[in-house]
Amino acid sequence: IIDSSNGFYVGHAKKSSRSDMNVSFTIPKDHALEPVFVAQAEAEGMIGLKGHRVLGGIRASIYNAINYEDVEKLVSFMSEFARKNG
Repeated sequence: IIDSSNGFYVGHAKKSSRSDMNVSFTIPKDHALEPVFVAQAEAEGMIGLKGHRVLGGIRASIYNAINYEDVEKLVSFMSEFARKNG
């Protein structure tokens, strides 16, 4: 979703260096949308997305407690958020 968002979302790390388990990104078009993203995601039951305390942005930790359906829900949310705010 990050790479197919036409620049709405941009990953912190270079594509070749990205983690499969910690997905960190920003909304460079308008960084003020980042806390809105986190709040709306939280209202949908997705918690802990607030970004790194130094880097900021958004960070999804996709470890063992997160199942495939949870990831699909996040991707769907990200798609819709970009559509509404892009």
